[in-house]
Amino acid sequence: MKLWILLQAEGAGGGIMGQVFLFGSIILIMYFFMIRPQQKKQKETKNFLEAMKKGDTVVTIGGIHGKVSSIEGDTVTVDLDKGLKIKVEKSAISADFTKKATGTK
Repeated sequence: MKLWILLQAEGAGGGIMGQVFLFGSIILIMYFFMIRPQQKKQKETKNFLEAMKKGDTVVTIGGIHGKVSSIEGDTVTVDLDKGLKIKVEKSAISADFTKKATGTK
């Protein structure tokens, strides 16, 4: 009878380890499929905005297409047409839409 109780106690400990392994696996999968790609996208967007220069064709998050006329700190002047310029924040420039519009990856 005592041997049977000891075997049950050992089995319960293995169940806890299995649950810890399962929980750890779920966290690892979430990291690789959700968190890591988002961090990579943020890094690409930051690099795009830092590398932006005068003359680049850009698209704003509102869908406005134009060429960068000047960059002053966090403000970008976008030339839409002859003499028609607007000022937007750098964060309003969409890296994804600009890449699609220019055909680059």
